[in-house]
Amino acid sequence: MPKSNDTRKKCQPSRISRRQFIKHSGTVMFVVGSGLWLPSHHGQATALEKVGNPGDIPVSQGYLLVDIQKCQGCMSCMLACSLVHEGVSNLSLARIQIIQNPFESFPQDVSIEQCRQCVQPACVEVCPEDALGVHPDFGYVRMLDGDKCVGCGACFKACPFKPSRITATADRTNDGGSIYRKCDLCARAPFHWDAKGGGPTGKQACVEICPVGAIKFTHEIPLQDGNKGYKVNLRETGWRGLGYW
Repeated sequence: MPKSNDTRKKCQPSRISRRQFIKHSGTVMFVVGSGLWLPSHHGQATALEKVGNPGDIPVSQGYLLVDIQKCQGCMSCMLACSLVHEGVSNLSLARIQIIQNPFESFPQDVSIEQCRQCVQPACVEVCPEDALGVHPDFGYVRMLDGDKCVGCGACFKACPFKPSRITATADRTNDGGSIYRKCDLCARAPFHWDAKGGGPTGKQACVEICPVGAIKFTHEIPLQDGNKGYKVNLRETGWRGLGYW
């Protein structure tokens, strides 16, 4: 006997909006974050190595992958990033970026833009002050030394991605000029909650805090072809029932 229209409708997975998802999962986000942040000074003294020719830069031993369809735009990753690096929750100080466009429809309405830890990092190559570099103790993650940065903007302009994966923020320590900030996979996060710190062998704040698991860490070099290797499907089968598949 064929199913009635009402029965067929009940069998179909319900599709919920990002706004509805955030409304019902917000409590989870705050529970995950509560009591998490304890000050630490992991890895602050080690100077970055100078980089010679582009071919001399070892590949990073860690990368972030994201799922923009799984992301609900809650920005908890941005707040966590700011907190472990700066000791305050400030979206302007986050190294990872959540970009929302209310005029677009799903899934183009929200995007996660994370540093690619490029195999050939243009930002590292152009820095005139050796403020950008790598170090074996931190898995050759492409990092920026704020004490050396003079705010020239060369790295910002050299980044091949738009918006730039390097952010600029006015800083009083630079005579009112800008200091640039870049993702280091929490390798040198002074307010990291874990005694072992972050980096490729530790924990990344954005990965740990995301209430829906839209950010993943990997040691494998992603496909270096636009967004294909970095924006992936991280949805488990249970997400099919929510209409996100």
